[in-house]
Amino acid sequence: MFRKTSGAILCPSCGRLTNADAPVCLVCGRRNPGMWGFGGPLAQLFRHWSFTNAVTAACVVLYVVSLILDPLAVLRPKGFDILSPTGRALDALGMTGSLAWAEGRWWTLLTAIYLHGGILHIIFNVLWIRQLGPEIEQLYGPARLVVIFTVSGIAGFVVSNWIGVPFTIGASGSIFGLLGAIVAFGRKRGGVFGRMVLRQYGQWALVLFALGFFMQGVNNWAHGGGFLGGFLTGLALSLAEHRDETGFDKLLALVAIVLTLAGFGLALWTAFGV
Repeated sequence: MFRKTSGAILCPSCGRLTNADAPVCLVCGRRNPGMWGFGGPLAQLFRHWSFTNAVTAACVVLYVVSLILDPLAVLRPKGFDILSPTGRALDALGMTGSLAWAEGRWWTLLTAIYLHGGILHIIFNVLWIRQLGPEIEQLYGPARLVVIFTVSGIAGFVVSNWIGVPFTIGASGSIFGLLGAIVAFGRKRGGVFGRMVLRQYGQWALVLFALGFFMQGVNNWAHGGGFLGGFLTGLALSLAEHRDETGFDKLLALVAIVLTLAGFGLALWTAFGV
């Protein structure tokens, strides 16, 4: 069974044995260490599951689906637009923008993170995700990576939609958020190593942000909002070397995953009535 409501469990805060149904941990005093029976399963989920691999798979699968929804797009090579899904296909899968925002489709703030507009777009973003994801996981922890990635993507699209960008997709806001979280790590860590991280990744973020002004179709508002969202989330979360992930961290990550999956369900229901 998924839930464990009796017997011994490891407290998500201190890592010591306690009772699953105890109101407080007998060692550290944490309230509800069993998290209504979900504490143990959540710990196992984030111990044996790679969010970076899951994001990569989701982006690739959704990109293929977006092409299948309009197969003629494959036969429409126009320079850098080769293998580019149509706007209709992307809208059906959850593209965001000021228009979707005005229509009350809040879930597009989540779904649009995993959609991409062309082969170069998805390759570039997936390479950055696979570079930065494991680093965030090492610095903060796997569950906190989920939170940072999701919050950053939402923050980027909130800024972009508020400014009035009509249509937008892509994981670049979340990627800039990962950079922001690493910069936050450098600031919190301090010392020689912290200053080195702060300088190196801060420079990367500045260079990438500047490049966006010289490339067509780049949503710099989402980049800036994503970086700020990741930086602030990184400041709010504990570092892995200072404190192990808590049950609350894992619960936040699970909520982010469930909301994202629900968002795709709402997108499909809105587009196709399924």
